[in-house]
Amino acid sequence: MNTERAKRKLSAILSADVKGYSRLMGEDEVATVRTLKKYREAVSKLTKEFRGRVVDSPGDNVLAEFASVVDALECSVEIQKLLKDKNAALPDNRRMEFRIGVNLGDVIEDEDRVYGDGVNIAARIEGLAEPGGICISGSAFEQVRNKVPLGYEYLGEHAVKNIVQPIKVYRVLMEHEAAGKVIGEKEPKAARRGWKPVAAVAVLVLVAGGLVWNFYGRAPKIEPASKEKMAFPLPDKPSIVVLPFVNMSEDKSQEFFSDGLTEEIITALSKTPKLFVIARNSSFVYKGKPVNVQQVSRELGVKYVLEGTVRRSGDQLRITAQLIDATTSNHLWAERYERAMGEIFAVQDEITLAIVHALRITLTSGEQARLVGKGTKNLEAYLKAIEANEQFNQMNRQGSLKAKEFAKEAISLDPKYAFPYAILANAHMLDAWFLFAESYEGSMKLAEDAAHKALSLDENDPYIQSSLTNLYVMQREHEKAIASAERALATGPSASRSQSSMGVALYFSCRFNEAIPFFEETIRMDPYPPSAQFRLLGGAYSGAGRHEEARKAYENALKLNPNDLFTHLSLAAQYAELGRDEQAHAEVREVLRLHPKFSLDYFAKTLTFKDQSFVNRRLELMRKAGLK
Repeated sequence: MNTERAKRKLSAILSADVKGYSRLMGEDEVATVRTLKKYREAVSKLTKEFRGRVVDSPGDNVLAEFASVVDALECSVEIQKLLKDKNAALPDNRRMEFRIGVNLGDVIEDEDRVYGDGVNIAARIEGLAEPGGICISGSAFEQVRNKVPLGYEYLGEHAVKNIVQPIKVYRVLMEHEAAGKVIGEKEPKAARRGWKPVAAVAVLVLVAGGLVWNFYGRAPKIEPASKEKMAFPLPDKPSIVVLPFVNMSEDKSQEFFSDGLTEEIITALSKTPKLFVIARNSSFVYKGKPVNVQQVSRELGVKYVLEGTVRRSGDQLRITAQLIDATTSNHLWAERYERAMGEIFAVQDEITLAIVHALRITLTSGEQARLVGKGTKNLEAYLKAIEANEQFNQMNRQGSLKAKEFAKEAISLDPKYAFPYAILANAHMLDAWFLFAESYEGSMKLAEDAAHKALSLDENDPYIQSSLTNLYVMQREHEKAIASAERALATGPSASRSQSSMGVALYFSCRFNEAIPFFEETIRMDPYPPSAQFRLLGGAYSGAGRHEEARKAYENALKLNPNDLFTHLSLAAQYAELGRDEQAHAEVREVLRLHPKFSLDYFAKTLTFKDQSFVNRRLELMRKAGLK
């Protein structure tokens, strides 16, 4: 931002997003994008009619600015009325409901954009609104209370991330009979004016008793997540999701660092069989969104939610974290860490063990050592490795190139650090598997060297064992693949990666019925999985002769990623198996659109199944569909 041109002003900010956007995209990406575009156009038109302007619209969010809070609120009401009418014409599962938050606050204007606490508060308040509803801040309420024929329900003071003082929040009541009413404000004004001295005395008493709340002690009372409304039954052991830690650093390029911290905690917790841990992929669905822990709990089917923030400034770190039981709304644990950058490993360990203790899980000394074990003491090597892993997670050609570059830099800084070797191995396998490499054999040789080097340095890391499983599968060493998958499960029993590794090992060993439960468990641990998980499940169903289930799994994979080359290949064969030739030919056209130089001979190298007759049948079906 050019601070020389930036100016401050008081603005009414409207922030809106779509409830259940990830689910809508997962079920029908094309229809969701089409509906979102129409609804955004309607919102933009109404915003102009009420003398406002849309300043940003990333993803499913809309951010608008108004000179008047009255205009912002009246516009919000008209938006909800209009979208309610539009949704009435759609099936229940395709309705797109927005939540809206309105705040009056100080913002920084830079060119056509606005920034600052005034914007952040509006976004946080939006997360408290019901689908189709509106919430406003106390500052906005004071401006509209007697000026708009609406009612309000006082929801109390809410602690808002990175805002020092709690924010008063009101729910807007749009029903005609509620006009002019304010529900929930039982406290007389005189009492409200005199709260500060009383609070000061109360704080002193708490200090004396050793019961001072830390900065999370102001957390609001929120409606617990209903177990009956959860998308999945709760597991029979403590279940947790670690939400992406929010990067509060001024340097947004440090995003990889906050993401890496999140992933390190997920990985550590996954090393005990006494927890059910949601996978990184599903955790990161909520990245960058206002967090509603009850919604997260319901959608993922977990009881506990960990959230936090990271601010890195030079060599100093400020990390906050809190653990919430979403089914009771109780805050089980919270802490703030102000440390030097070199203490990041210790902070990760402290957070991990604090979670375990808060959940009353008893660990043996060996289990505890495994949870907090680190592969390097070199901070720069660690930072390069997590950046390499972040690039690899992009799962594309450019990400693979960057992953290899950063992994090699990490290795140069600490040649005995196993993790970057495993990333390097995975990137080379990705090159071979996804047809990125000119030489399949060359990439596989580089992957083999890196994977075995990683193993020689740390044979008890589940990530490394999972990498070896993939390597052995691609080398057609199926018994070794199963043995590595068993070690991955032993060292990382609560990791979706370990479950998937065993599924992969059994699948390519043509033990399809045995593979299915592992893939199903992987998807339970990763409810928003990458398309590959549904593709693998579809392959196992197909191998087991459950062809209609296979078709549905493949089609689910394409909903997640319409450009998944391998799913189009698999679905072409599946349609051919079912005698649906026209649909099989359509899938072949998609394959050639995505990879004009596709070669069935090259692809055959990736079909490393133990039973050659199964491979021959797959190739026969693909030729029948029209591939060459």
